[in-house]
Amino acid sequence: MKAFLLAAGLGVRLRPLTLDTPKCLLPIGGKPLLGHWFDSLQRAGVKDVLLNTHYLSQQVDAFVKSWRGNMRVHTAYEPVLLGSAGTLRANRSFVENDESFLVCYADNWTLFNAAELIRCHEQHHGEHPLGTMLLHRTARPKECGIATLDARGWVTAFEEKPAAPVSNLANSGIYVFSRESLALLPPAAPADIARDFIPRLLPRLLGWESADLLVDIGSPASYQRANELHDGMIKS
Repeated sequence: MKAFLLAAGLGVRLRPLTLDTPKCLLPIGGKPLLGHWFDSLQRAGVKDVLLNTHYLSQQVDAFVKSWRGNMRVHTAYEPVLLGSAGTLRANRSFVENDESFLVCYADNWTLFNAAELIRCHEQHHGEHPLGTMLLHRTARPKECGIATLDARGWVTAFEEKPAAPVSNLANSGIYVFSRESLALLPPAAPADIARDFIPRLLPRLLGWESADLLVDIGSPASYQRANELHDGMIKS
């Protein structure tokens, strides 16, 4: 299995924490967020990961060179941000010979084991899903992408940051996509996975809910919460 790890964001909402440090290198429990992701993806069986870079890319490159693990890490520098779906399109050759591939947003901290999502997608192989989206329950549905599922787990509707959410079942920013989905990527960049790609996959997109911890490191408050949760787990 190969994976895209999306880590090129500017981290504007996290300033001043990100003025001199890219968001993906902010430490959680003393370890850079990117280090948590590398360890997690390696445990899930990922052999190759493509990491997109932009803001303070030299720091990210230095971390990649310093990381010690069996997983191969490839970087793709974006002089101009392409958006998450734009990154997939620009680097589709990385995965176009694979049956499926993993996509993760590096600005989340989670205890979820991506191998579970991979298994879920593979179990439905005979039904030819274009992708499987990890979902979680959120207390702030207006700030998330909200999915509606049928009784068999297929996504019947998806709305990004809805004014009137129909539920609190939110996109977690972790996906497995089938190779066939590459043909449906938006043709122009910048393009976003949730806004521009996911709607193209309906109704052949599965949703899989997890109760595992996931924190979107999108603000100083959520970053502090992630560290407090991490420290609490260590102490317990």
